[in-house]
Amino acid sequence: MINILEVNETNNMIEQEKLDVRTITLGISLLDCVDASLDALNQKIYAKITRLARNLVSTGREIELEYGIPIVNKRISVTPIALIAGPACSTPDDFVSIAQTLDKAAADMGVNFIGGYSAIVSKGMTRTDELLIRSIPLALSATERVCSSVNIGSTKTGINMDAVRLMGEIVKETAEATKEQNSLGCAKLVVFCNAPDDNPFMAGAFHGISEADAVIHVGVSGPGVVKHALESVRGKDFEILCETVKKTAFKVTRVGQLVAQVASERLGIPFGIVDLSLAPTPSVGDSVAEILEEMGLESVGAPGTTAALALLNDQVKKGGVMASSFVGGLSGAFIPVSEDQGMIDAVIRGSLTLEKLEAMTCVCSVGLDMIAIPGKTPASTIAGIIADEAAIGMINQKTTAVRLIPVIGKDVGDMVEFGGLLGHAPVQQVNTFDCSKFINRGGRIPAPIHSFKN
Repeated sequence: MINILEVNETNNMIEQEKLDVRTITLGISLLDCVDASLDALNQKIYAKITRLARNLVSTGREIELEYGIPIVNKRISVTPIALIAGPACSTPDDFVSIAQTLDKAAADMGVNFIGGYSAIVSKGMTRTDELLIRSIPLALSATERVCSSVNIGSTKTGINMDAVRLMGEIVKETAEATKEQNSLGCAKLVVFCNAPDDNPFMAGAFHGISEADAVIHVGVSGPGVVKHALESVRGKDFEILCETVKKTAFKVTRVGQLVAQVASERLGIPFGIVDLSLAPTPSVGDSVAEILEEMGLESVGAPGTTAALALLNDQVKKGGVMASSFVGGLSGAFIPVSEDQGMIDAVIRGSLTLEKLEAMTCVCSVGLDMIAIPGKTPASTIAGIIADEAAIGMINQKTTAVRLIPVIGKDVGDMVEFGGLLGHAPVQQVNTFDCSKFINRGGRIPAPIHSFKN
């Protein structure tokens, strides 16, 4: 039974502490759209998306008004396009036409992003997979709302190093193709290890083949709420610190559960999961970095940062799973640079480096996210960073991802503006020692010994 104190507390979290539902994401299966004709395939894709998503944005707005809960984004994810386009597509340009269909459907439905221009190549690439991957630079330069992802490894299969090498090249080509927009295309391209089927957050969302025909996922966010809660326990021991984070995460997740259930009922589409991530924004007071500093760090990146982040991530999960029976996606704390003002400040003051960020990804929800690097960075170096991050995910049986932005024409110390929720970021130093001989070996890094559990 909800009492008036809980209602007032939630209102305060929304009005003063920046609590929001970051996204309602409608996942749509396109498996029944397969056709040997490219025109017919595009028509089927557009028809299915617009039929199922026609009330998504209006329903989200109704829930916002009725419950007073901000819902920042309404989004769509679809089946990885590489899985459905093989019979119809014989060139990269054919795939680009599908990206443009997705973009038109997203625009007509009023959503800001559509995810699923994706391929799953953790053990090997089909010809269709490779064609889609090679089309990514043009597809992201020719569209506004389309997001792309490629899963290049997993704990069960190892790391596909041929795909890693190719993705280093594709990231560079995407940067060049969108250089007039500060290489913005790379902000919509994620390289995964252990990608989940039910992630509602862009740019990595896709509708996995284990999902129903259509499903509603919700992603909640409340860094400001957690920081505010921790202000009341300054100087207290770790037991009290952990309990405070856990209880706050419970309250935040309950808000997401409510929105998910109401949206599911009104749209007539099954509820999938709540992703209880702490996803920051460039707004002041909505920062994961500030939570870590509230725990007692002078600046993010200081000794103790990885331990503080591990504590935060674990307690968020523990609180969230008590609030919802269906927690999924990524769930935990995100540490993007450009989307978190506290992270930006730490990079500028010199306390947070790319190497420290990599260490932090061992215990966070995702990986190296929204990091601007010099435009002159070689494709092999980008591939090496992708391989390092994939290895962390593979060995630790967790999702890791890389969203690097080699900004053409920019160098270390330059500030780059991406706009909106994508924020802005200082260009960070990258290790310049060569790894190309390692990357060019080809083949696959085998799965670790602990992957054999059958």
